Amino acid sequence: MVELLFWPALIAYGEAAVAFVGASRRPALAGRLGTWGIRIGWLAQTALLAAQAARADGFPWASWAGSLNLFVWLVVSGYLIWGCRARYRLLGLGVAPLAFALLALARVGGGTGIGSESHYSNLFLVLHVGLVLAAFAGFTLAAGLAGLYLWQERRLKSRSASVLRTSVPSLATLDELGGRLIAVALPALTLGIGVGFLRLRSNGGGIDALMAVTIVTWLVYGAFLVLRYGAGWRGRRAAYLALVGFALVLAVRLGLPVTHFS
Repeated sequence: MVELLFWPALIAYGEAAVAFVGASRRPALAGRLGTWGIRIGWLAQTALLAAQAARADGFPWASWAGSLNLFVWLVVSGYLIWGCRARYRLLGLGVAPLAFALLALARVGGGTGIGSESHYSNLFLVLHVGLVLAAFAGFTLAAGLAGLYLWQERRLKSRSASVLRTSVPSLATLDELGGRLIAVALPALTLGIGVGFLRLRSNGGGIDALMAVTIVTWLVYGAFLVLRYGAGWRGRRAAYLALVGFALVLAVRLGLPVTHFS
C-alpha cells in the first residue's frame, strides 16, 4: 500500500520534466504545467515519506535507496521555496528530470517501501544522514542555478530572440543566490561529516571510498567559498566550480550502495 503512493509522485515529476522542456517556447502555459507537476509530485512524495515514517520501527531511510528517496524530496522542497516564481521556473529543467530519474532509481532499489531495521541508532541517522542530504540538496540547487546562469549568459551574448520570451533572473541574482546556497549548505555538510567521524572514532573502523569522496566534495565547496569571498570569483568561473562540486555530489549519492550502508 505504501508503495502505491510512489506512482503519483513519479508521474507528476515526469509531467513536470516534459512541461519544462517546452517552457522556452511557451513559457507561460508550460511553466504553469511544470510548476503544478512539481507541486503535486511533492505532495504525493510527502505522503509516501509520512507513510514510511509511520510504519517503520526506526529511521526508514537508512538504506542507500531510502536515502535517495529522501534526497529527492529535499531537493524538490528547496526548489519549491522560490522555484515556483515565474522568473525561476526554468530551474525546473534541471530539478524535475533529476527528481524523476532518482525517484525511479530509489524505487528499483527498494527505497520506497517500508524498509528494514538498521543497526545504526536513530539519533545518529537523523543527524548524519539528515545533515548530509540537506547539504547535498543545497549543492544540487546551486548547480541548477549555475547551469541556468551559463545558459542565460550564452543567450545574452548570442543575442538570442528567445531572451525576450522567457523570464529569467539577472545574471547577478543567479550568481549571488547560488553562492548563498553553498554558504549555507557547507556548514550542514561539515556537521554531518563531524557526526560520522565521532561515531567512527567511538566504534572503530576505517574510511571507505564514499567517505573519501565526501571529504573531497567538502574541500571543493570549501575552495569555492574561499575563492568567491576571498579571491573575488564571480560569474562563469564560480558557476563551473559549482558544477564540478555537483559532479562529486552525484558520485557520492550513486556510489552509496558500493561501500557505505552495507
